Amino acid sequence: MTDTTASAGIPVLRLGDKAPDFEANSTHGPLKFSDYAKDSWVLLFSHPADFTPVCTTEFVGFAQRHEDFARRNVKLIGNSIDSVFSHIAWVRNMEATQKVKIGFPVIADLDQKVARLYGMVHEPMAVTATVRCVYFIDPNMTLRAMIYYPLTTGRNIDEIVRVIDALQAADEHGVATPAGWVPGDDVIVPPPATQADAEARANDGSLKVTDWYFSKKSL
Repeated sequence: MTDTTASAGIPVLRLGDKAPDFEANSTHGPLKFSDYAKDSWVLLFSHPADFTPVCTTEFVGFAQRHEDFARRNVKLIGNSIDSVFSHIAWVRNMEATQKVKIGFPVIADLDQKVARLYGMVHEPMAVTATVRCVYFIDPNMTLRAMIYYPLTTGRNIDEIVRVIDALQAADEHGVATPAGWVPGDDVIVPPPATQADAEARANDGSLKVTDWYFSKKSL
C-alpha cells in the first residue's frame, strides 16, 4: 500500500509496493502503463527536461543498451514535464545528431500526474522538473528497486543493468548477491535458520563456506 503522508500529499513509494497504474500520452501515442508493462520488467525513469545535455547522454546510453535490456525482458519508458511535441523534436534531434534509435516511449507529463504519482518531483530541488528517478518494476507490477540522482548527475547505465541482473538472479535461484556482483561471480546462499542447519552448513562440501552464516556458490 502506498504511503500518502508525505508533505504536500505526494505519495512515498516503498519497495514491495504495487507500481501505480496510469494512462498518459507519449511519443508512441496514448499509453496505459499496465498494458505496456504486461509480462515484462520495466524501467520507468524520469529526466528534468528535454534538450538538456545530461539528459541527452542518458537517453543515448539507454538507447545504446537496447539489445541488453531486450535480452533481459526489460522495457524502458521515460517521463518528464514536457509536451509531446517537445519530446518528439528532442528524440528526432538525438537520433540525427547522436546516431541512435530511441525505441522506447517518453511520457508527456505536462500536468505532473505521473511525476506526482511516483514522487518524481522533489520540491527542495525543483518544483517544475523531475529529479533523475529510476524505478525497477517486475512482471507482477511490484516495485523492486529505486535509484534517485540529483539534477546534476547522470545515471550509470551499467549499474542499472547490474541491478536488473541481480534481481533476476535472486528470483530465479533464491539467492542474494554480494557487493559489486556481476553475472559470473559467486552468489550468496541464504543463511541457515536453525542451529541444526547451521551445523550441517559448516560441513556442506557443495558450498564455499566462510562461516555458518556466510556461504557462497556458483550459479
